[in-house]
Amino acid sequence: MIQKVTLNIAGKDLILETGRIAKQANGSVFAQYAGSAVIATVCTSSETVEGLDYVPLTVDYNEKYYAAGKIPGGFIKRESRPKDKEILVSRLIDRPMRPLFDKNFGREIQLVPTTLSTDQVNTPDILAIIASSAAVHISDIPFNGPIAGVRICQVNGELVVNPTYDQIENSTLEIVVAGTKDGITMVEGGAKEVSEELMIEALDKAHGMIKEFCALQDRLREAAGKPKLPLNTLSYTLDNKDAIRSGAYPKLEAACFLPTKQERHDGIRAVKKEFEEKHEAQLQDEKQKKLFGVLFEDMQYEILRSSILNNGKRVDGRALEDIRNITCETGILQRTHGSALFTRGETQSLVVTTLGTVFDEQIYDDIEGDKRENFMLHYNFPPYSVGETGRLGTGRREIGHGNLAQRSLKAVVPSKDDFPYTVRVVSEIMESNGSSSMASVCGGTLSMLHAGVPLKKPVAGIAMGLITEGKAGPGDRFAVLSDILGEEDHLGDMDFKVAGTCDGITGFQMDIKIAGVSPEIMRKALEQAKRGRMHILSIMNQCIDRPAEQISEYAPKIVTVRIDIDKIGALIGPGGKNIKALCEQYSVKINTEDDGTVTIFGKNTKDAENAKIAVMGIASDPEVGRVYEGVVKRIMDFGAFVEILPGKEGLVHISRLSRQRIAQVTDVIKEGQQIPVKLYEIDKMGRLNLSYIDAIDPDGASDDSGKSGRREDRPRNDRGPRR
Repeated sequence: MIQKVTLNIAGKDLILETGRIAKQANGSVFAQYAGSAVIATVCTSSETVEGLDYVPLTVDYNEKYYAAGKIPGGFIKRESRPKDKEILVSRLIDRPMRPLFDKNFGREIQLVPTTLSTDQVNTPDILAIIASSAAVHISDIPFNGPIAGVRICQVNGELVVNPTYDQIENSTLEIVVAGTKDGITMVEGGAKEVSEELMIEALDKAHGMIKEFCALQDRLREAAGKPKLPLNTLSYTLDNKDAIRSGAYPKLEAACFLPTKQERHDGIRAVKKEFEEKHEAQLQDEKQKKLFGVLFEDMQYEILRSSILNNGKRVDGRALEDIRNITCETGILQRTHGSALFTRGETQSLVVTTLGTVFDEQIYDDIEGDKRENFMLHYNFPPYSVGETGRLGTGRREIGHGNLAQRSLKAVVPSKDDFPYTVRVVSEIMESNGSSSMASVCGGTLSMLHAGVPLKKPVAGIAMGLITEGKAGPGDRFAVLSDILGEEDHLGDMDFKVAGTCDGITGFQMDIKIAGVSPEIMRKALEQAKRGRMHILSIMNQCIDRPAEQISEYAPKIVTVRIDIDKIGALIGPGGKNIKALCEQYSVKINTEDDGTVTIFGKNTKDAENAKIAVMGIASDPEVGRVYEGVVKRIMDFGAFVEILPGKEGLVHISRLSRQRIAQVTDVIKEGQQIPVKLYEIDKMGRLNLSYIDAIDPDGASDDSGKSGRREDRPRNDRGPRR
């Protein structure tokens, strides 16, 4: 039976429907808003596993090109591996939903939201978040939801809910917020130096809409919800639990507060091994061994949190707002265009900037339409950064962290008009123990400044954490942590990354593992993050605070000029003949834009400047009195035709080739020779009459007629017929 619920938003209906499509899935919801449509399905395996310490959830958001009436570009005309955007949207769905599944369910869960239609006006990702939650909510899979997502933008000073693509493009703030009716659980977005107060206002507005979307899903569940499957709760307990805990707790507590990450890791492993050997017979049972591991995890959780809440002491000995030691270096690599090494405690990022041309821009072909990007940031997290072995590659983590760092820096990267280079920044994580994405932001700033990129302002980033008592409700104790460690991220309640300049926020990402955070916590976290950001910026500025005066000698040289639009055709020539000839002659690449902007890319400044002169010559009309470097194209008995601009030839009469009478033109010049000529006349028929400068007017000082004005100075050949 088909069931529908509807909510009107900005004059259009959001429709959630079930019972018509994909009925064999555990849950499916077909969501529509204006011209966009998403089908979200969820399925679970039939086999259960006891004692899982994680939720085996996969989210595979995918977009079909037919949704926008397009056929995929390239040789393969079908959708294949996930694009970066699909991975990023999958993460937007996964992160707020994962904490709401119970580990005791013990079954694999696969969520597949698919964009089937898009009007290219309204974004389908928010629709996918809502449809995904609704599919799980009405299914038989246990879920402590629903959740909902909403996008908030500031456009022309106003906060807009679920803006269009055009509004997003012109916004100064863009965030995607997800949460339950009780609170916000995820925030991700970018901005152009907005204030902390505006962020809080946007979050409040977002949560109001989230409540409405959750209520809509509750209505659908009331009409079409299935009974929930039972949890696979453990039927056994750990033997000797109290004895193991009482013996191990004090030793584990000492190990948890050793100075470095490696020392803590080794110390905890030694304590665990000691008690594994002591209870070896008991732990032959795999179930007992698994519960033994859970007990040690629980003890670490308790030790870390109680120390912070009761003593204000963190595992590395810092106070709540203390930031680890920071060092900044630039010019680490000699042949790259820009490089920097940013180290904060045990997190280290080597960041390299490469300057390219317009031909190096990233081209995106997706259902939103083709677009180009001249700023890229790529993030690599090799296994050696945490002292482990593993495969090298680009996974969802790398794409997500790189996207956050790129968005944080994009607000200060100069426009293409101001800096006509394509900029690629690569962050290689050399060590990691807490927020390598924010280290990438700091290192990215240093590296681009070293490369000579005229950033509007330096950007720094910091990761904040949260430890709460109870449910973080009114009166419950909480502690906000600055510059969190990996352990504090893993065992804490929040990971909140904030990047920005001295004047405002440019990027942020927040994941919350509890039901939600209060406005009081959010306000304190943002204020504390700002203080930390200012501290980091002050250290970075001591290293480098302005772009290098000269870009690297190994970077391409770029010259930009603007010509009349009606001259573009002349520059390009028939079949690209003229522009190809220029590129070959001067060893450059030339790109033209529809607005008349011409960009010249050369390996050195001389080639680029010479090509610029040639381009301006083509784009300019011949001027009487101007001297040109021309090429002799054809020699006739009465003179020579010389090309002064591509496709524009003039005649040098034999009488204007020499001060002396000559018998043949070839006595003075040869075909293919480059000679300086002066345009002294454009006749009534538009023909160009030229003088050979070296012979007729060595100083280029003659009048517009090309004659000196004194009869005795004229060459004999130039005199008129005798009467």
